[in-house]
Amino acid sequence: MKDLTITAIIKVYQYDELNEADQSLMKTAMEATARSYAPYSHFSVGAAALLNDGTIVTGTNQENAAYPSGLCAERTTLFYANSQYPDQPIKTLAIAARTEKDFIEKPIPPCGACRQVILETEKRYGQPIRILLYGKECIYEVKSIGDLLPLSFDASAMEE
Repeated sequence: MKDLTITAIIKVYQYDELNEADQSLMKTAMEATARSYAPYSHFSVGAAALLNDGTIVTGTNQENAAYPSGLCAERTTLFYANSQYPDQPIKTLAIAARTEKDFIEKPIPPCGACRQVILETEKRYGQPIRILLYGKECIYEVKSIGDLLPLSFDASAMEE
């Protein structure tokens, strides 16, 4: 037997340490939380995707009384970007979340289903998606979904 060691490097920033473009993208994700439909969890999530051509698209979580029929902000954003701009890879995805009172203190990572969709989107365009996760205490920068999903399942697993 041998061990397999998996490491990820996640940079930690304060908001004011981000460059102007990243601050603007993060602010757009934060503003998107106001358009969330979260009457059950009262946990609003917004995402903003910067496409390679400079276009920014947003999405929010959308809940439904018939769980799990809702959809996360990350997937809403990625599916919209992929359907409306199919030739534009996603360069950066910013994610912010808040309760009814305020934005959360620590950054939250995407759920497993969102990680899988981010992975598929990276594979589709052949380039990593940089991810910025907002928290009032700090912001995490993840260079690629592989850092959050190191042993991932993709189409290569189904090849002979």
